[in-house]
Amino acid sequence: MRRFFLVFLALFALGSSAVAQAKHPFTFEDMMKLKRVEEPEVSPDAKWVIFSVVDVDLAANTKTPHVWIVPTAGGEERQIIADQDADRPRWAPDGKRFAFISTKEGGSQVWIADFDPAAGAVITTHKLTSIVTEAGGELWSPDGKNILFTSDVYPECDGAAQAETDCNARKVKAAEESKVKALIFTHLLYRHWNAFREGKRSHIFVIRAPKEGPAADSEDESIMENYPRDLTHGDYEAPVFSLGGQDDYAFSPDGKEICYTSNHDKNPAASTNNDLWIVPVSGGQAKDITADNPASDSTPLYSPDGHYIAYRAQQRPGYESDRFRLMLYDRKTGEKKNLTEHFDRWVGDFAWGPRSSSIYFVAENGGESWIYQKMLDGSKREKTPGYHFESDILEFSRGFNDDLAVSGPNSTLLFTRMSIERPTEIHSLSIDACFYAPSICDGAEPPLFPKTAYSSTALTHANDAVLSQISIQPLEPFWFTGANDDKVEGFLVKPPNFDASKKYPVKFLIHGGPQGAWGDDWSYRWNPELFAAPTAATPSGYVVIMINFHGSTGYGQKFIDAINGDWGGAPFEDLMKGLDYTEQTYPFIDKNRECALGASYGGYMANWVLGHTDRFKCIVSHDGMFNAESAWGTTEELWFNDWEFKGTPYDNREMYRKWSPHEYAKSFKTPTLVIHGQKDYRLDVSQGFDLFTTLQMEGVPSKMLYFPDEGHWVLKPQNSQLWYKTVNDWVDQWVGK
Repeated sequence: MRRFFLVFLALFALGSSAVAQAKHPFTFEDMMKLKRVEEPEVSPDAKWVIFSVVDVDLAANTKTPHVWIVPTAGGEERQIIADQDADRPRWAPDGKRFAFISTKEGGSQVWIADFDPAAGAVITTHKLTSIVTEAGGELWSPDGKNILFTSDVYPECDGAAQAETDCNARKVKAAEESKVKALIFTHLLYRHWNAFREGKRSHIFVIRAPKEGPAADSEDESIMENYPRDLTHGDYEAPVFSLGGQDDYAFSPDGKEICYTSNHDKNPAASTNNDLWIVPVSGGQAKDITADNPASDSTPLYSPDGHYIAYRAQQRPGYESDRFRLMLYDRKTGEKKNLTEHFDRWVGDFAWGPRSSSIYFVAENGGESWIYQKMLDGSKREKTPGYHFESDILEFSRGFNDDLAVSGPNSTLLFTRMSIERPTEIHSLSIDACFYAPSICDGAEPPLFPKTAYSSTALTHANDAVLSQISIQPLEPFWFTGANDDKVEGFLVKPPNFDASKKYPVKFLIHGGPQGAWGDDWSYRWNPELFAAPTAATPSGYVVIMINFHGSTGYGQKFIDAINGDWGGAPFEDLMKGLDYTEQTYPFIDKNRECALGASYGGYMANWVLGHTDRFKCIVSHDGMFNAESAWGTTEELWFNDWEFKGTPYDNREMYRKWSPHEYAKSFKTPTLVIHGQKDYRLDVSQGFDLFTTLQMEGVPSKMLYFPDEGHWVLKPQNSQLWYKTVNDWVDQWVGK
């Protein structure tokens, strides 16, 4: 028997080894096969979760979203809209329909899917809007009567619903047919992020929701006169521009009012004074409910009982990286309350808990994004091992979490989770409102709180098959003493098939923001696992090192503020000391083969490194600031530069010159790859051209990768493929082998 057991162990070991050997290093093609899971939406009966999944077709150079579904109780996830692109699904209150966005006909429009709750299947789909300025960002009103959506329209077309629709249609047609494509600007923010505004403003519209089923629409003659109504008239962005995350608008629970974010300052290009406005769905004068705060107020969300509006606010005008606080507005009294006064982290996505008794929110913390719960009654619980209490704020779940949604009155929290080893999947976590607020449960005794009660369960497994074939390394944190003798965190990723006895070249990644951070999260644009993987020229792979220097988020507001007016100071010191620490601590690092790579602020810092040290064998500078003075005049969000450099170039020129990489061009020696996109309006393409020209004139080995069809980010699949290949080839050329 013992001999049989030993033979079995040997066979098992051989089998396990074969499985391990079958795994291959992560490749770009693997990354393009991954399904990109997006925010979950829970059905009104709490039985289903619908969500978008973006599929990438590398050969066709496309990204296509589809709607998928999974039971909240667990089970197989499956696609339910396959014959057209379908994005951002949102449930109707009856749970028998949901709205979504599709470009199948007439550009981006709102569509309706009729849904069978018993089978969890779509019966049919039909288009709701046909607005010539296109539609996005739809929401179904809680009373089921209306659907909200956003559209970029001409503000001068303000008027009655039909007249406004016709006016916009005429202006769009005239612009399309005109042989002259010139634009005339009368105010700033004439272009933003990656597009010219062309005289349009984002407005919020409502349209009557259709009766159940497409047949009902055709039988209702009045549907032909169901023109969308503009609720946010005027020459203002309403809602304001957003790069994603929580909506900047919401319906009241009775469906009679909306709250939205808009900035009415005379020069919004230099202002962060976003305010919350409320307006009846029937139309009328909008009311500013946060006019007393000259800084940003955003992401409103009504409490289920209708008593409050929760939102995020900052306190310092003009500073986009001030601490985001969770606020509460009493709709009856107008009183405002800061719910996170003593919580020194940025409040991110949030959701109301059962019975309006608490709010769940996410906040970055040391390279992760944790879920917290804020009790509105101020109740506190006895500390339980493994869980951290901050006054009446409970640390609820660790990891890198986002996109919160609460299912049912007393049951489940849905959210997305990712890590450096795995892209986004949807998770569920059982919650019990009675435990946290027994007063709302008729005095019932709360249940015991076992230590393992709040471990989450993955509802989706969209990428298990692909990831099971890939060798991926975990993120390894380390701490060192940085600038000002502060403790600074860094991270390291080893290559697949790592051998501690070998020496490895280094890719030293510098994050953007600058108020951003590296962490245990997934990225398609700057993926550390892909950077660590072997290349044809460097089959052993690379060690990837990342430092969360002063200015990084997740370590408290004082740490974030340290970078203001000190762009090349403490952050540069942190980066150099962090690299010194890894060279001294990890014997497998080859300090003679290191390359620094960064984008956005990381591109700026790459340019700064270029003029301040020769320790790197190569540099990659993507969309980086090169000339701080000229960058001010060619960017769109002027509040950013004004704050970070403490004024304009003509009011505080010495600050701009002190921290401008171009001032140190005579020290440039390191071979540098420059990358920039023509449609990057955060950091104009001229910054990249200026850098490349300077490198060439100074005789520094250099190359430029120019994208005429990309903005601040490289998003098209084949452009991304070229980006990774060009970057990796450049690094291989100088530090590989």
